[in-house]
Amino acid sequence: MDAERRIYRDGAVAVVGDRIHAVGPSAEVAAAVSPRETIDGSRFVLTPGFVNCHVHITGEPITRGAVPDDADWETNVLGWLIPTYQAQTPQEERLSARFAALEMLRTGTTCFIEAGTILDLDAVYDGLAETGIRGRIGRWTQDRAFAPHENQAALTRAAIAGLHSEVERYPCHGDPLLAAWPALVGHSLATDDLWRAATALAHEFGAGVTAHMSPDPADPDFYLATTGKRPIAHLADIGALGPHLSLTHAIYLDVHEVDLLAQSGTHVTHCPMTAMKGAYGASHSGLFPEMAAAGVPIQLGTDGNNNGNSADMMRAMFVTAGLFKDSRRDGSLFSAYDVLECATLNGAAGARMSHLIGSLEPGKKADFVAHDRDRPEWTPLLNVVNQLVWSADGRGVHSVWVDGRRVVEDYRAALIDEAELLAEVEATAPALLARAGKTVPSAWPVL
Repeated sequence: MDAERRIYRDGAVAVVGDRIHAVGPSAEVAAAVSPRETIDGSRFVLTPGFVNCHVHITGEPITRGAVPDDADWETNVLGWLIPTYQAQTPQEERLSARFAALEMLRTGTTCFIEAGTILDLDAVYDGLAETGIRGRIGRWTQDRAFAPHENQAALTRAAIAGLHSEVERYPCHGDPLLAAWPALVGHSLATDDLWRAATALAHEFGAGVTAHMSPDPADPDFYLATTGKRPIAHLADIGALGPHLSLTHAIYLDVHEVDLLAQSGTHVTHCPMTAMKGAYGASHSGLFPEMAAAGVPIQLGTDGNNNGNSADMMRAMFVTAGLFKDSRRDGSLFSAYDVLECATLNGAAGARMSHLIGSLEPGKKADFVAHDRDRPEWTPLLNVVNQLVWSADGRGVHSVWVDGRRVVEDYRAALIDEAELLAEVEATAPALLARAGKTVPSAWPVL
């Protein structure tokens, strides 16, 4: 994934500390270094680690599959997800974050952006630090008052103070593995003052801003009714757009909004599995081919484990590669090459880490994935990019390195006890759902 997109059929990567020292043909790299340790990579395909730009690491990982798949958007979000988010304890959030990190690492994601459902940021940070994953996290933040008794000014002051405290406690400066960002819920839930403050903090602290926007016509309807403009046009007016901002979903846009996103360099995170399962309408209403043609940087996310239901970015790549080919009846849209860029280079840019990750190049962080070729989906190995996107998935990830450290080896996490973690999640999920007042439904009898 370097500037020339070179593919080495017989290649090597040399790592010194946490950085890539050399990449190229095996013979050339071997002649240029004196290795302390050599790992035989002939069984593997090496890729950069994937960057998941929208994933809910708390709440949903430990309630995966509880929400019925025939729920509409309002029932899914307001009837199920919000109650379970709000019922979490700090201990459950810590557990959920570790579990989410395990699933991401095991399927080749080395860096992620939290989608904004964390309640106890300190507990989550503590849990993630044990896993070795790279990420940008933030507490669930909104401030718009919808009830007459609510004090709008007080809500906004508290929200801004919370964001400021987070980015100061967990700064991006120095490129740490984990740092805090303003994670706005988005939609219609943030005032202009909160948007402006989040933007200012991102610029001051070298961070980004993430927010949901327009997965449903309700967001454009709200902004048109209250501002006279569609959401993206209004965000442009208040100075909130730019390369620091990642907007998730962005399905119900018009062509003017697409132009504004392209002109400002604002990133869009496409969550294709959620769009399909939630019947969002991305395939018939989403302007993703138009965004790509206009130069809007599109990155990928897996969303929540009760929406996309999987944190496997390779599944998200597969769906992205096919969704618009089919809906537009145009096989040229979102080639396997384009989609791999979305999951690596574009994701790194959206995470504000293009200088660190997204490609295998000297000087960048040693974040990479070894995919096991000794599997049917990788045989025969003819076009490696086609194989990666159309045939393989995260179950073929054998080993993963983050920051030069091997965090997955031979299909197992190297830094945490998987068996203990899975058992704890299994035991915790029913109690969380019960506390949220939820009973898992089934269309068939469960005996």
